[in-house]
Amino acid sequence: MPRTRSFLQRFRGAGAPGAASAVGVPADRVAETAAELEPVFDRLAPVQAECEAIRARARQDAELTRRRADERAAAVLAAARANAEAERVAASLAAGRRVDDEREQALTAADEQAERVRRHAAEAMPRYVDRVVEQARLLLDGHDQPGAPVP
Repeated sequence: MPRTRSFLQRFRGAGAPGAASAVGVPADRVAETAAELEPVFDRLAPVQAECEAIRARARQDAELTRRRADERAAAVLAAARANAEAERVAASLAAGRRVDDEREQALTAADEQAERVRRHAAEAMPRYVDRVVEQARLLLDGHDQPGAPVP
């Protein structure tokens, strides 16, 4: 460490411009500062080496973490793709079942409507047959004259 006297020498005035003074060698401030700070920097060298070692370990840890994250992401993606295919198949089967159910409901409704039409026809057929037969008799009996009343 510099002594107090040498430290204070830095602040010594250089003198006012004017007449020439005693001959002297100019002070090398850079060399003095370097010589003064060199012990401090020497003491910091192990700390700097330790900092670099910490940075190197951090880079390695970061790379390892990045690789593990990539592997996990790839595994999740593969599982998602497999799951997506299974979900597509399940959705397709569910849609097929819905279509089958709707078709069955439509067929059942159509069968019920056809049965109602058959019942109605069976109920109405005797009346229609009676009317046709009556109309045929009237025509055959000569009531087909123009202006003749049709019962």
